[in-house]
Amino acid sequence: MGDGREVTIETGRLARQADGSVTVRMGNCMILATVVANKEAKEGQSFFPLTVDYQEKFASAGRIPGSFFKREGRLSDYEVLISRLIDRALRPLFPDDYRCEVQVLVTLISSDAEVLPDALACLAASSALAVSDVPIQEMLSEVRVARIDGAFKVNPYRSELEKADLDFIIAATEKNIMMVEGEAQECSEEDLVKAIEIGHEAIKLQVNAQQELRAMAGAKEKREFVAPEVDKELLSKVEAFAQTRVYDVSKAALSKHERTDKFNEIEEALLEQLKKDYNVAEGEELDADIAKKAKTYYHDLQYYVVRDMILNDRVRLDGRQLDQVRPLDMEIDVLPTPHGSALFTRGETQSLTTVTLGTPLDELLVESAATSDYSKFILHYNFPPFSTGEVKMMRGPGRREVGHGNLAMRSLKQMMPGGDFAYTVRIVSDILESNGSSSMATVCAGSLALMDAGIPIPKHVSGVAMGLISKGEKYAILTDILGDEDHLGDMDFKVTGTRDGICGVQMDIKVDGLSMNVMREALDQAKRGRLHILDAMYQCTPEARAEVKPHAPRMVRMFVEREFIGAVIGPGGKVIQEMQRETGTTINIEEKNNRGEVSIFGTNKEGVERAENWIKGIVAIPTVGDEYEATVKSIMPFGAFVEFLPGKQGLVHISEVSWKRLESLDGVLAEGDRIKVKLIGTDPKSGKFKLSRKVLIPKPERQDRPAENN
Repeated sequence: MGDGREVTIETGRLARQADGSVTVRMGNCMILATVVANKEAKEGQSFFPLTVDYQEKFASAGRIPGSFFKREGRLSDYEVLISRLIDRALRPLFPDDYRCEVQVLVTLISSDAEVLPDALACLAASSALAVSDVPIQEMLSEVRVARIDGAFKVNPYRSELEKADLDFIIAATEKNIMMVEGEAQECSEEDLVKAIEIGHEAIKLQVNAQQELRAMAGAKEKREFVAPEVDKELLSKVEAFAQTRVYDVSKAALSKHERTDKFNEIEEALLEQLKKDYNVAEGEELDADIAKKAKTYYHDLQYYVVRDMILNDRVRLDGRQLDQVRPLDMEIDVLPTPHGSALFTRGETQSLTTVTLGTPLDELLVESAATSDYSKFILHYNFPPFSTGEVKMMRGPGRREVGHGNLAMRSLKQMMPGGDFAYTVRIVSDILESNGSSSMATVCAGSLALMDAGIPIPKHVSGVAMGLISKGEKYAILTDILGDEDHLGDMDFKVTGTRDGICGVQMDIKVDGLSMNVMREALDQAKRGRLHILDAMYQCTPEARAEVKPHAPRMVRMFVEREFIGAVIGPGGKVIQEMQRETGTTINIEEKNNRGEVSIFGTNKEGVERAENWIKGIVAIPTVGDEYEATVKSIMPFGAFVEFLPGKQGLVHISEVSWKRLESLDGVLAEGDRIKVKLIGTDPKSGKFKLSRKVLIPKPERQDRPAENN
């Protein structure tokens, strides 16, 4: 690690029939990574099929899974997110024309409570590829960089990370940064660059270790593979027919569907022209192999034409300037029943986002092999097929949905209130239209919906998706990229934050030798775009509602001393059940840090306040001289017993009821009457409370007093 901590990489002992396998160990944390690749690509394969799965075995932490079947099931969201981190870093390492199926499996087989395995998983995966004969171009690794008490640290322990105000995972080869993802409490752009530089230095050590391991294990010669042949004659025909046409459509600033239709028309015309070029008889079809290759060359041509247009003409597909954000439209309170809602539209991307408030009983259990934690801030992202005008099967959320939702959640979490904030909050973003960066639309809509719900977030959070296209010394940085621009770039990155700093980052870099100066320029342009969106959001709603909406649940959190927990609950739960029944609330109490944490939840404000006052009365210590609103519970010949605090009764002696001498209380007090009383003392032996009503009544003047002389 470079700081005295040791990381061990071992091969040749486990999983020896895989093409490559290693174990990585730090402390008691051990990760097994294997890689297997098919020798040949499937016939007609037109893409690179890479599968990366990270899984944690519960046995690694000495635990049995809590599911009904008591075995590991489908990957959790936590495991999916780590799988994505590995996948995004590894994918660019393979040759562009490699089509053989590759499966990388990374498994946590021994857990250490203090060592975070996500920062070691990619090192294990890359090491397994390094000792295999699978033809990767370079080795890489990932590290976590956190800032703790003002100092940057690489791969901190779990307990240290709790104090971090900046937390990024960085992937890189020996020469180039490949990926950055993480969150921060409003860090500056320069802080992010510094974290990347520190992480890269640590990664270089790990890449060197992989090279040594490969040499010690006996470097296998990388297997050869058959790259798809290029039909130069056909390629020339495609370029001659389509290049100018594609350029004209690209420069016409059409909408997404108009542009797609025009490109499809060119493709159909191209195939008709090729029929003539290859002398295909009338009514017959073009050779299937030629047609397939022609479509591939045509789609590749679109890619290069659009890139060159942006680089040379400084014009984008929809006619915008490079740093221009698409038109914005947003509103809050768009749905009558949800506790908070917002509709955010940016160009052809639209998110309808809702906020729901719940109790501590609604908290989400987030479980890994080493930990079981509860989260009271949840964000779910949905991407239905109609958002892109497509027909697809509706299944559960995929890895894309999990990843996009996590980025938005980490960004908005930075502004969520802490301390005594009692609600569980669930945000749901439903993408209704998509043409570029629906995850950033989710961040903006989520921020608006939180303020609409009355959640006291201090600032808005916005986000913008950026792109970078480069060729030699030329480069173009694009603000607020379209869907069609998304796959064109050499660097795709999303930056979220407030006016005061960065809250979240997701960055994938595909170009070699990207300078830090270009990255600084890109981050500065992203900041300008973020601030532009924030200005519009503050115009929509400048601050959170003063309180939750009338139909939203009310919640109060309070703390009582440990010795009063039993009094609040009562024997067999009698007291707390009575409070819930009488006030129409839900009350939850649990012991935390030697105190009782009480959460009161209800839809009626008065009921919540009544329950709160009831509990305050139970735990209150009566003080002589204090005044109370009391209820008469029973009448005796010698006085009245009254309840002046919940669960606390005292005696108002008949002599303390009135300044008049009373023989009985008949006609003076009755059970159920509400009277004001003052605590005048306690019985030192029994501890019973003595109360007085008359001391709060003005003393009448005596009628037999002689008249004053004039």
